[in-house]
Amino acid sequence: MFFRDRRDAGRQLAARLGHLKGTEVVVLGLPRGGVPVAAEVAGALGMPLDVCLVRKLGVPFQPELGMGAIGEGGVRVINDAVVRTAHVTPDELAQVEAREREVLESRARRYRAGREPVGAEGRTVLVVDDGVATGSTARAACQIARARGAARIVLAVPVAPHDWTARLGEDADELVCVHTPWDFYAIGQFYADFSQTGDDEVVACLEEAAARPVSTRRTEPPHAVPEDPEVDVQAGGVVLRGQLTLPESAAGVVLFAHGSGSSRHSPRNRFVALGLNRAGLGTLLFDLLTEEEETDRANVFDSGLLARRLADATGWLRGRPETQGLAVGYFGASTGAAAALWAAAEPGARISAVVSRGGRPDLAGPRLPAVNAPTLLIVGGHDELVLGLNRDAQARLRCESRLAVVPGATHLFEEPGALEKVTDLARDWFTDHMAPVPHTAR
Repeated sequence: MFFRDRRDAGRQLAARLGHLKGTEVVVLGLPRGGVPVAAEVAGALGMPLDVCLVRKLGVPFQPELGMGAIGEGGVRVINDAVVRTAHVTPDELAQVEAREREVLESRARRYRAGREPVGAEGRTVLVVDDGVATGSTARAACQIARARGAARIVLAVPVAPHDWTARLGEDADELVCVHTPWDFYAIGQFYADFSQTGDDEVVACLEEAAARPVSTRRTEPPHAVPEDPEVDVQAGGVVLRGQLTLPESAAGVVLFAHGSGSSRHSPRNRFVALGLNRAGLGTLLFDLLTEEEETDRANVFDSGLLARRLADATGWLRGRPETQGLAVGYFGASTGAAAALWAAAEPGARISAVVSRGGRPDLAGPRLPAVNAPTLLIVGGHDELVLGLNRDAQARLRCESRLAVVPGATHLFEEPGALEKVTDLARDWFTDHMAPVPHTAR
């Protein structure tokens, strides 16, 4: 046995989550068994607690076998492999779903007792359960958190199968687990006491968390972050979808150049962007390619094309009344870093600062010596190939530059605390180097 009970599991899990302490995090426990675990985590780290209401859809003749899950906001996740293997008909699935939807709505009324849900908009959401088996419920919970406006999602459980990260896909931005045994058959086998959690215990956990002193709850960030308005970015002859966020009295605007076919919805870039917004910097996340262009994978790695799009988007941004006179910076991720450096090297670009996250600056090739914007290259310490490429690229830069290595991080910075470190580095670099730039003729 790994855990005496769910409370013990929560304390052990909290010990793995210390890197989140002091950040803007809300803990969402999955009823019912995940709530006592989440309560221990929230209490130990001084975070607000709420429930993430999800109902497992059990196979009719074997209810413990999950064939999917439903949650608040109309979220529905179906495990097609289980449905096929168990020969569940569409009518049987619909009946199970209708029954579980009634239970979900009833529990929402009972658990919250008239209280409003804890706000998740623009925050890191820590989803906690007592374990992961098939992963259907956890996936649904992460999707619900995303639908509630979470900027970043961390899924944390005491125990899960050894291959649990592959099962969860990209629904969570960070995965934390205390034990991942190979001989996994059921969550309960790793608890000395795995007795059923009652509704009364769930309500008690939530009421106790709600009664904590205000000092343990969220405080407003230094700069209020407005909602991201959708904008149409005119880039040459195409229109690209984007999200422009401008805090009050913004000191500058950072344009994000994503890489490897990602989009403006990239959870990692959105997390970094939120950190910049809270520091008083505006951000523009936009799609560098149209949907039709994305079907040709060659476009994803065409640094020249992506750099032209970034330069065109910069011109569009500078032409807007609310951004005229503001400093402009570039944040490039992966192959997008090459586009950022390429565009920054163009004559008259007037870019105040560039930050590369896990980037491929080598793809900017001979353009590197022409970059005059102060450039920060951020690489994971375990991303050895990319680290070598960044060292070589830095040697070719003639501008102010710095290579920052995040210890223990891999290419996607998925390790605990790694993306927070990236955000801190980027925030400090931009705030140190971005100031309004006077307009000069090209």
